[in-house]
Amino acid sequence: MGILKRIKSITMAEINKVLDQVEDPISMLNQYMREMEEEIAKGQHALAKQIFLEKRQLALIIDTEEVLAKRERQAKLAVTKGEDNIAALALQEKLLQEKKRSLYKEQYEMIKGQTSLLEEKINQLKEQYNELQHKRLLLLSRANVAQSLKQLDNAVVSLNTDNIARGFARAEERIVMMESEIEANTRLSNISPSSSYAIDPSVQEEVQKQLAQLKETAKETSV
Repeated sequence: MGILKRIKSITMAEINKVLDQVEDPISMLNQYMREMEEEIAKGQHALAKQIFLEKRQLALIIDTEEVLAKRERQAKLAVTKGEDNIAALALQEKLLQEKKRSLYKEQYEMIKGQTSLLEEKINQLKEQYNELQHKRLLLLSRANVAQSLKQLDNAVVSLNTDNIARGFARAEERIVMMESEIEANTRLSNISPSSSYAIDPSVQEEVQKQLAQLKETAKETSV
């Protein structure tokens, strides 16, 4: 049962560690900025394709206008030569090319509008990115300060106050012992050899009485 409990504790600790990393504000901010960078990159790629379509459409218009001019010259030349059939065919081709040019121009204007809209959105996204980048730097600074304060609080809270109290008690006991040793040495240095035989006045009378009895007993024994 103890092993299973230990495994559960380790597992929960690992899960909490992963959750802490996922919810880390600095990691979240960095991830959001990366996502915006990816969106900007996608937009720029789409804009490049859109510009390519725009240029290709413009090339079609230019080619069509060149064909129009050529057919008009052919028609004029055929008329001068009295070749009405050839002139009619050239004019017919010219009309077809005019319809194509009209269609190509409509498509070109539509593509240009899409290009402008896409470019505007990308610029807005870049402006938003720059604003968030500045805000990110501010938030990172605040997060670093908060993290430092949190680590400091954790360090203070993690201290074992019981051990500190016991340490103070041991230090105080040692100081009292040192003071006692000094006092004992002082007392011993103040006692003279003769004073060791002095009788305490409070028991002097009783001591003299018992001393007289001992002397009397000693006399009787010696007789």
